[in-house]
Amino acid sequence: MALIQIADPRPRRRQAGPRFALWDLGFRPFYLLASSFAAVSVLLWALQFSGLLPLAYLHGPLWHAHEMLFGFALAVVTGFLFTAGRNWTGQATPSGHWLAAMALLWVLGRVSVWLPYAGLAAALNLAFPLAAALGLGLPLYRARNRRNYFFVVLLVLMALGELVLHLGAMGVLRIPGWAGIGLGLDAMLIMLSVMAGRVIPMFTNNGVPGAKAQRKDRLEQAALAGVVLVLLFDSAHATRWPMALLLTLVAMLHLARWWLWQPWKTLRTPLVWVLHLAYAWIPVHLLLRAMAEFDWVASSVATHALTAGAIGCMVIGMMTRTALGHTGRPLRAGTTELLCYVLVAAAGLVRVVLPLLAPQWLLQAVLVSALLWAAGFGLYALRYWRILAWDTV
Repeated sequence: MALIQIADPRPRRRQAGPRFALWDLGFRPFYLLASSFAAVSVLLWALQFSGLLPLAYLHGPLWHAHEMLFGFALAVVTGFLFTAGRNWTGQATPSGHWLAAMALLWVLGRVSVWLPYAGLAAALNLAFPLAAALGLGLPLYRARNRRNYFFVVLLVLMALGELVLHLGAMGVLRIPGWAGIGLGLDAMLIMLSVMAGRVIPMFTNNGVPGAKAQRKDRLEQAALAGVVLVLLFDSAHATRWPMALLLTLVAMLHLARWWLWQPWKTLRTPLVWVLHLAYAWIPVHLLLRAMAEFDWVASSVATHALTAGAIGCMVIGMMTRTALGHTGRPLRAGTTELLCYVLVAAAGLVRVVLPLLAPQWLLQAVLVSALLWAAGFGLYALRYWRILAWDTV
């Protein structure tokens, strides 16, 4: 039985005039907020990394990691899950005042990490994933949709990662704040793996004539069990050899899974190949993590294969597709969408590949990648703000 059932939305009838619709459904405010924030936040981080910007409450790389994971990525996931959750259950997910309140909570969380009030920042940022878990969990429970309860669990894990990060940063726990980032990244990896396994083969077969993307049940189960084991091994602080062996094995499983989806047949369909490109970063991330266990590569390179590579490409691909489909537009990537894909994909490549080939060029890699990333997501925000804010075709 499938864990997720997602279908491309059908185009709706044209309406007589535009209607303000920002608070109608989760994808609208959170895609707009996330894309705008992605452009601004990464540029701020590039200035901070180069020494031109004072430090925030969460100093340096910890601030950047926190904002990209618990700010940007979690906002997109929340918007997607609230939208998909309505399809899965036939029940209402947060909209109207509730959705607007959650958007405000998210914005306050972004502001709070710049203020000298660590407790306030912790409370606001912990509240958001818990509110998202509640907003998704209630309709799932009302519909008895048990197959998707695990998404609620993953959102709670994100909240736990947030809690560990802030308590570590404030010195309440004798563990580094980075432990919370690690837990959040593992939870996000599981989410990506599950969602990709459901949507990518379906979108490939629906959007690419002659494609025969396949799913093998045992391989699917093994690949997903593998990323759960990665989280458990990380939580248990597994030593380098067992950790590296697990990461390598799981990478091979995900590579085999991706190959069955026949990515080479999607090259003429940008709306699909961007998702295949995103997923290809997952085995790359796992292999780089295995190499980092022996200090053969920097751990930040492996992390950015997941964040700048997999999450970045998956987010821009899904934000364009779901925004087009749920607002009644043709599921076709135009020039703007293609440019967004190329810019975000290039940002990931520069951030990962350049430091691998020339570690002394790390600063240049960060600056160039930040500009490409900001351009890609900034272009999305400029192009899609009317699509997201108004109900008109």
